Amino acid sequence: MGMDSLIGGTIWDEYSQKVTELMNNPKNMGEITQEQAEEMGTKLIVADFGAESCGDAVRLYWAVDPKDDRIVEAKFKSFGCGTAIASSDTMVELCKGKTVDEAVKITNIDVEKAMRDTPDVPAVPPQKMHCSVMAYDVIKKAAAQYKGVDMNSFETEFIVCECARVSLSTLKEVIRLNDLTTVEQITDYTKAGAFCKSCIKPGGHEAKDIYLVDLIEEYKKEKMTQTANTIASGGPVDFAQMTIVQKLKAVDKIIDDNIRQMLIMDGGDMEILDIKENGGYFDIYIRYLGACSGCASSSTGTLYAIENILRQKLDENIRVLPL
Repeated sequence: MGMDSLIGGTIWDEYSQKVTELMNNPKNMGEITQEQAEEMGTKLIVADFGAESCGDAVRLYWAVDPKDDRIVEAKFKSFGCGTAIASSDTMVELCKGKTVDEAVKITNIDVEKAMRDTPDVPAVPPQKMHCSVMAYDVIKKAAAQYKGVDMNSFETEFIVCECARVSLSTLKEVIRLNDLTTVEQITDYTKAGAFCKSCIKPGGHEAKDIYLVDLIEEYKKEKMTQTANTIASGGPVDFAQMTIVQKLKAVDKIIDDNIRQMLIMDGGDMEILDIKENGGYFDIYIRYLGACSGCASSSTGTLYAIENILRQKLDENIRVLPL
């Protein structure tokens, strides 16, 4: 039974009762011969699919009625672990009675949910979710053979998380709309990365072209670019979301546009020393230069004017502290 035989402690608790029963007593294991298919007046389809990451493989048999493309009978052979057997058996059961077009719409999530004892408890441990993905892929292989097309033609979008069937476009949209910046947040919203975890970062169960950490980095760079462009154009910005460098540049620009010229006219100037978050506030430390350093209003009227304009233009929680 492969890795499923290396079970100790309480790991059995992570498998549903349905899975453990199908591991040892699958209902649909076997084959359909050409003679049997002809007796049923059907076309025989035999499709093989293997997972390189674990060495498991499955062979799917379909007896399809060419009059309405309906799958009259289905069987499978599995070369792999117990979970692969259970997933393949469940997949075959879901195919029976459906048309080929309907069968292609069966996903690995449908397979996994069909193996659950209760709707809200996963049927298999996360690291075994790839077995249901293999069952889903062999359906596409069989359908492609029947229709005479490439199996990739059934995929309309690039899938990042195979386990949860989450596409690249969905992930980008969810990340952008909800301002997600961690893998944990993405998993909470989409279930991507919740199962075998290969899609999170390099080095997991399977190699991927795109990882969740790549999408997070891409979004952060996009935000930084947008913020920089907004600052440059003088538009409204979300001060709290800026990096420290962006905050310094934003404050300096507001000072240049609204305050500095008045200070220079009076023989003074100011410089921004640092910005620190303090509770719910952004404390901006400044130093007066020239005549401003000894001016009585530098700690009253001038300070109030600086703080007021920064609050209006950037964030109401800004405090200006002269050193």
